[in-house]
Amino acid sequence: MTRQTKKPPENAIRAILRAADEVIGAGGRTLLAKILKGSREKKVLQLQLELCPVYGYFKEARQDDVLHKIDWMVNHDFLEIEYSGKLPMIIYSDRGWEIERDQMADELLQEWDDWLAAGRMNPDMHYLKDRNRGMILLLLEKVKETNSRKYIPYLQEWEKIDYKKVRAAIQQTIQALRTDALADPEPARKRQASIEKALKGWTPEMFD
Repeated sequence: MTRQTKKPPENAIRAILRAADEVIGAGGRTLLAKILKGSREKKVLQLQLELCPVYGYFKEARQDDVLHKIDWMVNHDFLEIEYSGKLPMIIYSDRGWEIERDQMADELLQEWDDWLAAGRMNPDMHYLKDRNRGMILLLLEKVKETNSRKYIPYLQEWEKIDYKKVRAAIQQTIQALRTDALADPEPARKRQASIEKALKGWTPEMFD
């Protein structure tokens, strides 16, 4: 019999999706559960998974309960299982990726804010190269929506090392910030409405 529990809180859904980003296509539900549980197993530490921002999010829960939450995410189309040979790997569903792409872009932008506050100049931007193109373009949209010129030095450093299409998008963002024209708020509003809809695309069954 399926256990009936309270509806999943949004922050729990987001935390599982964020942790999944560390293992997409490379690990299964057990490894994902270990991140969320805060495991100190050798493999977790070797892969530096303890650096994940939501590492230990469910540290007070039992391992089986964390796996149960992950299974709920699969059953309700936030995550999917894809086999690599005989090994089941975690991947995002379209719905799950829409949510995670947005929060990952927010996380990267917050990192820039932290660096700027600390006076960090000329950071190595190679960490953004070869990331998911859709997420990168969304990050640039979010930068543009800030209407803040403070990001221009970082954008210029990034432009030096990335591919032609990304460089073009970076240059468009720089030009938009330099014009001081306010960004149209409608795309951001529609994006947020879509994410809220995606988050509500579940039935209230699990998650204590």
